Amino acid sequence: MSDDDHHFESKADAGASKTYPQQAGTIRKNGYIVIKGRPCKVVEVSTSKTGKHGHAKCHFVGIDIFIGKKLEDIVPSSHNCDVPHVNRTDYQLIDISEDGFVSLLTESGDTKDDLRLPTDENLLKQIKDGFGEGKDLVVSVMSAMGEEQICALKDIGPK
Repeated sequence: MSDDDHHFESKADAGASKTYPQQAGTIRKNGYIVIKGRPCKVVEVSTSKTGKHGHAKCHFVGIDIFIGKKLEDIVPSSHNCDVPHVNRTDYQLIDISEDGFVSLLTESGDTKDDLRLPTDENLLKQIKDGFGEGKDLVVSVMSAMGEEQICALKDIGPK
């Protein structure tokens, strides 16, 4: 059998894990961490001194990057924590459907139709108003741990 018989679709994450391990003591403010199974942006880190029997502990306060909920965790500083792979991608907005889904144009010229409008009222209003006025809008989509959400908006001028 020749090598030409095998054809694989490349999706760029060949079975890659949604997270990677990182030592708790090296995670800093504005980094990312998984707390209670949710990807969070770290807003506060404090480290306690070593106790009589053990490890220095890191106290993390993070905000869920998708739902905005505040979460906390305490981990020994020598232990590993899960850190999510967080990606931001820009797409051009083509259409907004009646049921709250958006149609986006990818870099390769394909359409992406599986994303909902954001739940953040302010961002939602900006997107709907800009789209209603016929402006060319570019939305930033943040993805981590199998979830995706529109997180920012750029106006690139009139159509």
